[in-house]
Amino acid sequence: QVQLVESGGGLVQAGGSLRLSCAASGMIFSIYAMGWYRQAPGKERELVATITSDRNTNYADSVKGRFTISRDNAKSTVYLQMNSLKAEDTAVYYCNARWRNFDGWGQGTQVTVSS
Repeated sequence: QVQLVESGGGLVQAGGSLRLSCAASGMIFSIYAMGWYRQAPGKERELVATITSDRNTNYADSVKGRFTISRDNAKSTVYLQMNSLKAEDTAVYYCNARWRNFDGWGQGTQVTVSS
């Protein structure tokens, strides 16, 4: 059974940094495309960043230059380094894993940026 467990969220001042982690289990981590999505109150869930099994990355325009997604296959973990945080980055951040027909989600971690 695939499990994705996020951690690293919290409260930070605008301009600060956080690093989110997503530890995966029950899967061959290295073959999955991994991603981070977020959902702010009253808004739909949106893509933040993705990284393929070949480590190709893709970012939402709103986070380009500020956020970095990476993966450590030996630790079955994907990271999201978030710098220069803004109030509009406040949301629940979700980890996502995809391979063929599989599309799995973690439970989410809250990120709150105070202005």
